[in-house]
Amino acid sequence: MALRYALLASLYESPATGYELTRRFRERMGNVWNASHQQIYRELAKALDDGLVKVELVEQSGKPDRKVYHLADSGRAELGEWVNGFSPRPATRDPLLLKLFAGDLWSHDRLFEELSRYELDWQEELERYREIERDYFQDVQTLPRHYKLQYLALRRGIMATESWLAWAREVRDLCGASPEGS
Repeated sequence: MALRYALLASLYESPATGYELTRRFRERMGNVWNASHQQIYRELAKALDDGLVKVELVEQSGKPDRKVYHLADSGRAELGEWVNGFSPRPATRDPLLLKLFAGDLWSHDRLFEELSRYELDWQEELERYREIERDYFQDVQTLPRHYKLQYLALRRGIMATESWLAWAREVRDLCGASPEGS
């Protein structure tokens, strides 16, 4: 259900085609919500059926018409109700951290192999977030509140990723001396 609100929030910012929405999710909203191209189109169809979005067909010469999605008044109202409602914290389910509870079964080499893969992912994620920060949030203090709030969501992603990288260094410091972890 939350993908619906991610789509409505994106359309609240500005109308978009399905392709443009997919790009927004990948480039600007990745630290907040992940969704595949198929998931986005499936949810767009449901939102259209539910009257939450409208579609405008834009003619293109020699190509099929573009479908530009707009937030309908009912979509804005539903988004507003959701934004103003209480959101419980999501459940924590982290396989990497869970493995630590049976860590004696985890070989030293395998632990650090997996940790290295995670570190690479976190580093790439941090670089993507920094790129978004450079591209969209040059002078945050001068931005309208709407974009300041988006910036704060991005900052949370940056801080969380930096925290994971710091934690990985702590794992290496604490357990990296020898296979026994002494």
